[in-house]
Amino acid sequence: MTSTIPTSPTQTADGAALQAVLLDMDGTLVDTEGFWWDAEVRVFAELGHELDEAWREVVVGGPMTRSAGYLIEVTGAAIALPELTVLLNDAFEKRISEGVPLMPGVQRLLAELAAQEVPTALVSASHRRIIDRVLDAVPHDFALSVAGDEVPRTKPHPDPYLLAARGLGFEPARCVVIEDTATGVASAEAAGCPVVAVPSVAPIAAAQGRVVVDSLQDVDLAFLRRFTASTH
Repeated sequence: MTSTIPTSPTQTADGAALQAVLLDMDGTLVDTEGFWWDAEVRVFAELGHELDEAWREVVVGGPMTRSAGYLIEVTGAAIALPELTVLLNDAFEKRISEGVPLMPGVQRLLAELAAQEVPTALVSASHRRIIDRVLDAVPHDFALSVAGDEVPRTKPHPDPYLLAARGLGFEPARCVVIEDTATGVASAEAAGCPVVAVPSVAPIAAAQGRVVVDSLQDVDLAFLRRFTASTH
């Protein structure tokens, strides 16, 4: 099981060198964005409500409280937010117990980063109980992980990525973030991290300090190093 945040001093960057890679989980590390939607559809069906497919882009990548709160509002479901959060986590945990598929290119990239001793961290809006279940099921060398229920403000706020960079002892500007949603991208960029976006459900536009790729099959360590240098 990956620990949360070790305490370590901040290290000084050398030039524009890449220091670490921080990855989102759902839709970036593992192909589970659809699992969350399936869980939401199932839970709300049991509550007597049918979800509109158009709502999927609104809730994707968001923290549980925002997504669940939005769905309560648009459906008018008679359920309290804390109770719904438990039901959604239970449904998702049941779904991932059937298997957790990695996103294309992830295993190769993580293996290369580990072989070259580039530190990595997992940064997710999912709760700790979910992160640990996923990490138990996939091969990884993450030095640490940050869960959405372990920070005062989760994505799209910068707190999760600032915490991860500080835990690794590196400057955010030297930590490349890999994300699949606009919410995650906003969080990383607010923290001052360069971003490689791999859109999963909704499109993400390229911007300064951000590159968009179709798949992590297009990304390797040389790519990440060149991108980091280009942002400084």
